[in-house]
Amino acid sequence: MNLHHWIQLFIDQINQTTIWEWLAVLFGVIEVLLAKVNNIWLYPTGIAGTFIGIYILLIAGLYAESALNVYYLVMSIYGWYHWIKKRNGPPVKITWSTRREWIITLLIVFAGWPILYVILKNFTTSNVPIWDAWVASTAWAGMWLLAKRKLENWILLNVSNLFAIPLLCYKNLIMFSALTLFLFVVAFFGFFEWLAIWKKEKAAENTLLT
Repeated sequence: MNLHHWIQLFIDQINQTTIWEWLAVLFGVIEVLLAKVNNIWLYPTGIAGTFIGIYILLIAGLYAESALNVYYLVMSIYGWYHWIKKRNGPPVKITWSTRREWIITLLIVFAGWPILYVILKNFTTSNVPIWDAWVASTAWAGMWLLAKRKLENWILLNVSNLFAIPLLCYKNLIMFSALTLFLFVVAFFGFFEWLAIWKKEKAAENTLLT
């Protein structure tokens, strides 16, 4: 495929995009930008975008993908609650994952991957169930770590993004592939911004102890 084909495909995608799809993309962009600066409003924004995404996928008849968005919705609500539950206490700080949290993360990825593969293989018309399942399972793990405000969430989310970009291209979803590329770049810088916040808080704690 030449460059002209990709440009025309991108234009066709834009022309076929509904207002609901634009809103879902807009909320997705806002959510990741808020997450990058460690702002709690990422959760209500993400919830709004996910609700719209579920509606779009149901209308399109993509029931398995819609069910995955229900998971993202649940994790966003959990993350929002986890973040503000200590309203009168100190905010939940950014930290590195513990050994136990890494075990849970790897279980989400490597148990979720085959389970989702079996579901996609036997109950959907997906022609890339292994790839679809990997993108989803790594995203699940990243969302769980984001809810816990763990630095590694950006790594897992970008593993998912890295595989999602060519997958979306394969499905001729060029606009969403471009969006995912944007999210990949934002998540890359988001990791280092969270790392800077963690270092600053750690330095402040060490100062208090001396």
